[in-house]
Amino acid sequence: MITAVKAFIDETAMPSLTGHAAFHARVASNVLATVLRELDIRPSAEAAERQRLAALLDADATASARDLNEQLCTLLQRGDMDLTTPGLLEHLKTTTIDQLSVDQPGYSGLQTD
Repeated sequence: MITAVKAFIDETAMPSLTGHAAFHARVASNVLATVLRELDIRPSAEAAERQRLAALLDADATASARDLNEQLCTLLQRGDMDLTTPGLLEHLKTTTIDQLSVDQPGYSGLQTD
């Protein structure tokens, strides 16, 4: 349904709009594109994030990403972990890249070629 609504905005509504209405249609289309990427990318990215966090924290991989991230934040705040902790920097980079792939797929820093 989201794809159909986005197609309607892009192919039918937007070409006939001008000014402020065209701007809002473009914003709506961009929001729907983000939602589609979120639905496509987020489940596997979050599962991979949970696996990385579980390994990093020696924790249960069935815990939520939110709970695992809270544990990570606590360890970082206490100074029990830092960027010299094996795997932490790679985890943070991978998580950031995954999120940017959803939020800003055209971000030049994502170019890997």
